[in-house]
Amino acid sequence: MELEQDTLDDLLKRLRKVEGQVRGIQGMLTDERDCRDVVTQIAAANKALEQVGFLLVSAGLTWCLSDPDRSQKAGYDLADVQKMFLKLA
Repeated sequence: MELEQDTLDDLLKRLRKVEGQVRGIQGMLTDERDCRDVVTQIAAANKALEQVGFLLVSAGLTWCLSDPDRSQKAGYDLADVQKMFLKLA
């Protein structure tokens, strides 16, 4: 799948943010922070990671619809993108 540079940059930025959130959660556990606070941060990191996945699938869907012949030759037809979406749902 080919991604626009802006999309790739956005995905990487979001993943770096999630990475920071996970490191923060590790620190919270090390510092024995309140369980409710830790769970809140886990939920936020999980949501952010889900958004990365949906953005990636959205870009794949756009690519498949805009250039179906090329995307199919690359091994991404519409059914493949739908399967990816269902894995995230």
